[in-house]
Parts: sequence; structure tokens; C-alpha cells
Amino acid sequence: MAVYVPVRRVSLLLYGAVLAGGLYHAAADLGPGRQPHWRTVAFAAGLAALVALDEVERRGGTRARHAVLLAARCVLIAAVVAVDASELAQVLYVLLPFNAYFVFGRGVALLLGALCVAALLAGYAVDAPEWYRDQEHVSDLLMLCVGLVLTLAMAAVAVGEQRARRALEEYAARVAELSAASERIRLAREIHDSLGHHLTAVSVQLELASELSGRDTESARRAVDEARLSVKRALGDVRQSVRTLRGDKPGTSLKSALADLTRAGESLEVSGSEHGYEARELRVLYRAAQEGLTNARRHARAAHVTVALRLGEDAARLVVTDDGCGFVPDGASAGYGLLGMRERAHLVGGNVDIDSAPGAGTRLTVTVPRGGGGGAG
Repeated sequence: MAVYVPVRRVSLLLYGAVLAGGLYHAAADLGPGRQPHWRTVAFAAGLAALVALDEVERRGGTRARHAVLLAARCVLIAAVVAVDASELAQVLYVLLPFNAYFVFGRGVALLLGALCVAALLAGYAVDAPEWYRDQEHVSDLLMLCVGLVLTLAMAAVAVGEQRARRALEEYAARVAELSAASERIRLAREIHDSLGHHLTAVSVQLELASELSGRDTESARRAVDEARLSVKRALGDVRQSVRTLRGDKPGTSLKSALADLTRAGESLEVSGSEHGYEARELRVLYRAAQEGLTNARRHARAAHVTVALRLGEDAARLVVTDDGCGFVPDGASAGYGLLGMRERAHLVGGNVDIDSAPGAGTRLTVTVPRGGGGGAG
């Protein structure tokens, strides 16, 4: 069972009311005889000790420690009641079940409340056997019962509020944890789809240049130029990612971005308008084309690659086709790139279809609904 913090203002209000009533009773000399000064001092000191006990209890601790503090509170209240000539201090007994509710729960609080009533009745039985005929004694008993009901109801409300607050804090922490995990996954996709794509291209071109350097200087030079261009594109992607993180608007259209991706011997067909498509939807299409081209160049060893994009009124359809070696889409060769592509498409309500087989080339189809995105891509 969780330990909750008692509402401090309730006990402070009761201490203040009892202190004011007791001091007024002594100053106005309302009792049958003049009250000794030591009793007034002891009365005020007992209330001050109860306030200090509240501060100690608020620092928390084990249940055993709280049980000791509860017993100390009971002793202090009994001492204050004994020296209080006004008899107002008896109301302080309601604080015993009130504070117990926060630490030990409703059952213990109800038991202490019943013991308070039983103790009062036992005192009546000793001092005034016919107390039930006396209006003052009956009124005191009723007031104690009403006070117990009100304080226990207040404790229940306070515990419920604290429990709800803790649940909300735990939920907020969980949401923050999930958001951090989602951001890590998003960054992993960004790194793979942008830098991974360009670094792959640089690696392929530099390997080609190294192979041709001895026998075909011109081809080797073109490969190095292509690698240099891939580096420039990688820097452009990094700048674009920074703009996205800053919330800036993209500076280029999807058609232009796709044109920058394709090389000689790779055909690009784009139809329709980007108007009405959200930035994250266009970004999913761009990353899918990027991944398809990377796979076709590096893994498929394709001689011809076609990128076709149709931007319709309801949805966009991207198809990347190559005549390479192909693969088994659900096999071990389907790596993080395809996984990230599917995740991106799912986040905007789209889907990915891969038609491929060993030796039969690959056809990648990505469909994204217009304005149907869910989360961030």
C-alpha cells in the first residue's frame, strides 16, 4: 500500500481553533476557578509539539516509523486534553484516524475512529453514568461523530487526488519514455535512409574508381565525380533534416528531389500535383524512392531502374522497378531499410508492397493517402 501525505492545513486549522478557544477561556476566566498559568503554558506547548510532530511526519519514512509517530500523537493529544480547561481539545482526536488514513489506509482509520468513540463512551461511563440524559454529553458525542465522518471523508478525497496525481505522473513519464523511444527509431530511420544511402553510393563509386584507375582513367574520374556529388547530396540531406527539426518549410519539391536522386540510365516519371499533400507524406515517398534506388544499385546490380510517381487526388503511388537479381522479400535479405520504409508508410496511413524473386528483378510499390497521415514521419 502506498503512503500518501496528510493534508497539513486541516491539522493546523484545528490546532489554531483549539489554541484560540483555550486562550480565550483562560483570559476571560470562564472556568469555575482561576486556571493556573502552568496549565495554559503546558496547553500551548502541547499544541506546538503537535505542529512539530506534523513536520516530522511529512518527511516520510517506514510504516513502523509512522506507527511510532501515531502513538506519539495520541499521547500528546491526551496530554493537551488533560490540561485544557475549555474541553475544546477533545476535537483533536479526529486527527488520529485522519492521519492514519494516509499511511495505513481506510480500514485502520475506521478502526481508530471507532476507538475514539469507544474511549469517549468509556469516559462517560466512569464520570457520568447517566450521560445519555445530559444534553451536553450527547452533543459532544454527536459532534465527535460528525467530525470523524467529515475528516475521514476529507482524507478519502485527498488520498484519491494524490493517487490520481501519481498515476498521471507515471503516465506522463511513460509517455516521455515512449516519445524518446519513438524519436530514437525516427532518427535511426533518418540516418539509414539519408546518410546510409549516400555513403553507400560513395562507397560503390570509390570502389569502381579504384578498379578502373589503372586501365580507364576517364571512367575512374567520372566515378570520383559521382562520389563527390553523393557527398554533396548527403550534406544537402543533413541540412534538410536540420530544417525539419527547426520546423522550417522544405525548400524543394518532391519532383526536384527525386530528379537529384536518379542517375544516368535511370528513368523518372512524375505526374500529378503535390498540392494538398502534407510534408511528412511527401517525405515518405522520397525516402522510399531513395531506399529503392539504393537497393537496386548496391544489391540488385540492376542495369535499368525506373522510378514512377503518380500524385492523385486521393493517394500517391510510387513504383520503383529494376531488372536486377531480385530477392525473397520476407527473407533474411530484407533489412533495416525495408523495415524503416514500412514503418514510415504505416505512420501516414500508407502501405508497402514488394514483388520480387531471385533472378526476376524487383518491383517496389508504395501507396500513401493524401492528407491521411497519422504521426510524424
